[in-house]
Amino acid sequence: MSLSRRALLSTAGATALLAAVAPPAAAGPRLRAANAIRQIPLQGAVNVRDLGGYLTYDGARVRRGLVYRGDHLAKLTEADLATVAGLGLGRVVDFRIPLEVQYDGTDRLPAGLAAVSRPVTDNGLYGQLLAAIGSRDPVRQEEMLGNGRAAAFMTEVYRTFVTSAANRERFGATLRDLADPGAGPQLYHCTSGKDRTGWQSWLLLNLVGVPESSATEDYLASNTFRAAYDARVREGLKQAGLMRNPDLIIPLQEVRREYLDAALTELRAAYGSLYRYATTGLGLDLRVLAGLRGRLVG
Repeated sequence: MSLSRRALLSTAGATALLAAVAPPAAAGPRLRAANAIRQIPLQGAVNVRDLGGYLTYDGARVRRGLVYRGDHLAKLTEADLATVAGLGLGRVVDFRIPLEVQYDGTDRLPAGLAAVSRPVTDNGLYGQLLAAIGSRDPVRQEEMLGNGRAAAFMTEVYRTFVTSAANRERFGATLRDLADPGAGPQLYHCTSGKDRTGWQSWLLLNLVGVPESSATEDYLASNTFRAAYDARVREGLKQAGLMRNPDLIIPLQEVRREYLDAALTELRAAYGSLYRYATTGLGLDLRVLAGLRGRLVG
């Protein structure tokens, strides 16, 4: 079950901080129509987007050109490097664990820019996927991923976004970076740019006053941007004889509302509100929360 924004932000401190962006009963069609997701077109990555452009509850807008979300950047072409250089990034944060970096490679970035490694655990997901595919055994793959097991594994991954102290520290550190008034444009990413990156983006948009419905649309948009690429991956696995039924990995390739809800249910159980998760769980003080709004919304 989704948490309402009013429930997520219900504390005295949050009320004081967010009084200027108190939501109406629901976001209307004008608000939805005004939000346009801006993809950064690259050949070597399919899910890099500018997080700016979203309207907040009070009619302000998240500034473009300051925060970018993405999938991994290890396969950027020379043309891609020129595009990324044009973003003027001051920092790139990589949420991937070492196994992912080992398999896909380190980020390929413009000269003078190096990624900050800030690994957020995937709860063993990447290793599980490699083991299943590498077995080439349809029976084992079905046992590992079939009958709802892949989707159940994903919900557990999302719960760790709330339950793991190390994960919370890394999400919090990234939000503190983004609140720094002296920071330049920043990009954060994981492997596919949909789960760890999706949770970070959902948090950020909600914390600066974007309606939960818009933040969730941004989260779910990864399915659109990744669909063609992910379909080619499945077809490649089948053609190579690695998987008889590559559709088993669809729950691992997609984002789903049920995954996001698993994290939100854990958040509500442990903290009661988004504000308490941000302050107690992520270690953000009111100065940081106000800084996010002040720097990113105008």
